[in-house]
Amino acid sequence: MRQGMTLVEVMVALFVLSIIGVLTASTLSNTLQAREILADNDDHQQSVRVALDTITRELQLAYLSFNKTVPNSYRTIFIATDENPIDNLWFATLSHHRLYRDSREADQTEITIWAEDDPNMDGAYVLMHREAPRIDHEPTQDGVIYPLAYGVRRFTVRWLDPTTCEWTDEWNSTEADYEERLPRAAQVVLGVMGPDPEDDENEELVERSYATTVILQYGRRARCDLGLGQTDDEGEISDDDASTSGNSGAATGGSSSPSGRSSPFGGMGGGG
Repeated sequence: MRQGMTLVEVMVALFVLSIIGVLTASTLSNTLQAREILADNDDHQQSVRVALDTITRELQLAYLSFNKTVPNSYRTIFIATDENPIDNLWFATLSHHRLYRDSREADQTEITIWAEDDPNMDGAYVLMHREAPRIDHEPTQDGVIYPLAYGVRRFTVRWLDPTTCEWTDEWNSTEADYEERLPRAAQVVLGVMGPDPEDDENEELVERSYATTVILQYGRRARCDLGLGQTDDEGEISDDDASTSGNSGAATGGSSSPSGRSSPFGGMGGGG
């Protein structure tokens, strides 16, 4: 009886094992790569979702106070400036959540949104957010400041004027045209650099744009259609009408910020 294996049999066995090893390694590599791509995409989607949800909630509850005679209080304002490609917002809202029991806070808060250069990406910005429980005339002072989104290439907001049913790029409740009025709705577009869905290597970044329509609950009702939703039987905009979508796009440009630069809100909204 023959003992052991011939040299040819050993070489054939090694060849088969090597093929199995290569196929297994290739499968594992593709699986890990797909997992990494999905994880990066999920992180991107989550960061954008959190930013848009925050902006949506705060805009929905934006308000103007008409009581200007209360001592130690300031005039509430709603200011949005068109600073292509990053708009600046400054307004009062009722969206504040009290985190500590018995803290001397209310649901009123002052919000400022602006942009600063992104240190990790050329041509992109960090969308900054400031929330101050004390409403005053300083849009760049006090409060908690934190980043809403990184790698931002575009943040633009259009406002629906309920008196004319037309969209405008800016709003200032201290000016005669918009005095003591809120817009009825806002169209928010956020363009953020993210992984390219068509890049299998997950190395290329492209601008991915997301849009949402926000109804301001305390804004005057408009007898016109948003163009993105429905009207009720009397021609007024439905409060629950809002939509969100995501697409690819591109934008470039500069921005203003209250940190290290002149304030985009300079002298607006004095004390009451």
